[in-house]
Amino acid sequence: MLKRVTKPTKPWHGVQKNRAAVLIALVLILMVLVFLLKNEVKHDASFTLPQLKWNSFRSSVQFQPSLEFMNATDVIWQIPKSAKAVLFLAHGCNGRAANFWDRSPSCPNCVGLPEERLIVLHALERKFAVLTISSTGKCWTFGKEKKNVKGIIKWWIAKHKLEKLPLTALGASSGGHFVSALATEMRFSSIALMIAEGVFDAMDIPRDYPPTLFVHMPKDHSRMRRIGDNMKALKEKGISVAEVKCLEFPLTPNLLSDRIPGLDQTISIKLFNLFIEKGFIDEKGYMKNDGRGTRWKKAVKEGELSYDKLEWINHIQEELNLAFGYHEMTSLQSEQILNWFESHMS
Repeated sequence: MLKRVTKPTKPWHGVQKNRAAVLIALVLILMVLVFLLKNEVKHDASFTLPQLKWNSFRSSVQFQPSLEFMNATDVIWQIPKSAKAVLFLAHGCNGRAANFWDRSPSCPNCVGLPEERLIVLHALERKFAVLTISSTGKCWTFGKEKKNVKGIIKWWIAKHKLEKLPLTALGASSGGHFVSALATEMRFSSIALMIAEGVFDAMDIPRDYPPTLFVHMPKDHSRMRRIGDNMKALKEKGISVAEVKCLEFPLTPNLLSDRIPGLDQTISIKLFNLFIEKGFIDEKGYMKNDGRGTRWKKAVKEGELSYDKLEWINHIQEELNLAFGYHEMTSLQSEQILNWFESHMS
C-alpha cells in the first residue's frame, strides 16, 4: 500500500515573516509608483521640456528670412537646404507675416511672437520651406484677396523652382477659414486648420479636397461642435480628416522666460507672483479667465514693473491666452501637425 507523503509545514512565525516581507515589498512598489507618477505630473505641468523653450532650436536652425513687398502686402519666407515640402502659414485677425519671424538685420520689423516663431522653427527643422503673407486688412477676406494670395504663392514657388515639392498650409482662426477656402482653388497635399472650423457651410466641397487636420481647443464648446459637423461632412465626401485637441495648462514661475525671447527669468517670476497676488490664477496655477479678459496689463502698470519698459506685452498676452486654452495660436502640437503633413506627401 502506498503511503501518503505530506510536506512538513512551515512554522507559523515563518509564514508571518513571509507575509510581512511581501507586504513591505508591495508598499515599496506602491511608493515608487506614486513617486514616479507624482514626478511625471509635476514635469508635465511645469512645461520645462527643452523643446518647449524659445531657444530650443538655436544650435540646429536659425532665422534667415527674406522679404518682399508685393501686391500691397508683406511676403516673408525662408527655404532650408534640401527642402522637402512647402508650408504656407496664414495668421489670425490682427496678425501679420512679421509675427512669425524674429527681428534681424534681414527683417528689422519682424516681431517673433512666441508661438508663431516656434511653428516656423519646427517646420524649418523638418525641411519645410516656409512662406508667410500678411492679410491686407484686419482679417482675411475671400474675394480679391484669395486670388491675390494664390497668385503670390504660385509666383514664389516658380521663382524658387519648388514646383515638384508638396504644398501644405496651416491657418489659425481667420487664417484657418481663409486656408479652408483657398484649398478649393489650390492643390495642397494636406492642410491644418487651427482654432477654426473652416467655411465649409458656405462652399461646395469637392471630392479631391485635401486631407484636413483640425487643431482646436475643446474649451470653446460651440466651435468644437461645428468642427465635429464639418469633420463628418468631409468624411462623407471620402476626405481624410483628423483632429488634435489642445488643453489648458498651468502657469509656472519660469514659463514666460522659457517661451519668450528676451524676457529674463527675474521678470517672469515677478509676473507670476503678481498674477498670484491679484488672483488671476488659481492655487494650481491655471488662468481663471482668458488673458484678453484679465486686467493684467493694468496690474503691471500699477506695480513695481515698468509698463513702458515691458516690451513683451503682446508676447505675454499670447502665452496667457494659450495657457487658458480657449482661442490662440499654438506651437505645442507642431510635431503632430508636421507628421500629418508628411503622412500625406506621397
